Amino acid sequence: MTDPKAVPLESVWLIVLKDLGLEAENVLRRARLARDLFTQERPRLSVEEYFRFWDALVEEAGDPLLPLTMVKSLSPEAFYPPVFAALCSPDMTVAAQRMAEHKRLVAPMTMTVDEGAAGLFVGCRWEDPGIHSPASLAALELAFLTQIARIGTREPIRPVQVESPYTIEPAEAYQEFFGVPIERSDRHGVTFSAEDARRPFLTANESLWQTFEPELRRRLTNLGAAAPLVERVRSVLLETLPSGEATIGVAASRLGMSSRTLQRSLKLESTSYKEVVRRTREELARHYVTNTKISYTEIGFLLGFAEPSSFFRAFRDWTGETPDSLRVSVSG
Repeated sequence: MTDPKAVPLESVWLIVLKDLGLEAENVLRRARLARDLFTQERPRLSVEEYFRFWDALVEEAGDPLLPLTMVKSLSPEAFYPPVFAALCSPDMTVAAQRMAEHKRLVAPMTMTVDEGAAGLFVGCRWEDPGIHSPASLAALELAFLTQIARIGTREPIRPVQVESPYTIEPAEAYQEFFGVPIERSDRHGVTFSAEDARRPFLTANESLWQTFEPELRRRLTNLGAAAPLVERVRSVLLETLPSGEATIGVAASRLGMSSRTLQRSLKLESTSYKEVVRRTREELARHYVTNTKISYTEIGFLLGFAEPSSFFRAFRDWTGETPDSLRVSVSG
């Protein structure tokens, strides 16, 4: 069943990792996540997986000020939904409202916007309060909001107040970035003065926003859609069959789960690992025999058969004929 709190893993993370000099495979392995995550059509992470991904990124980077490093290199050119939605806006007030609407596209988080006498408060709340967020990730969200205001206005905006229930260290570095200390509070967010909240964004582009807003809404609508596990297993098999390593244990490891979980999840899709292997082998065998001139011995090897005779027997079981007879009938 689809996790309603799961969020997509945007491809922009690949750019982030590249800019940080990190290998995506190393981060995914450290986070105990599927190695094929970034090649999936719609990769998604649960709240707990999202936090593991972030922790792994921090550990790989080895940078105690990683949140500040990341926001200082924030690029308006990268199509990162909250950034795009914000920077097309006329000011920080509208930017915050748009970010609040689209934040769920990139993080298991809810944003709140409160415009009052004290100014504009933009708060962040994690979707699953039962799972404690890493303090560095919480710090990233505060710095991100402030940096958006600075990029949009091209002014050194200083928040009126920065609050958090997290202990964010080193405190001196964050105070230097924000211009004010982070105050301990029950809420997590940033308050901008009324003047700064309405300061015009030089990046405003309403026509571009109108062009791309329908696509962002479509993404929100499709947020619950998931790539079938069968297709992910098949992608793993395409890599492992020729090496003879197409065991359920290897596949489960590459997909970031246990063999039992993989088998149970496939059962929910009305199939089994053994059946996915059989269908994948049959589809590939038919393709190789009818569309290539590869020898039958090589085809058997590509499909993970130790002996040619095993391939011939399996092919007859699948098609009711020999590879040669099928190849001849197709070639005419």
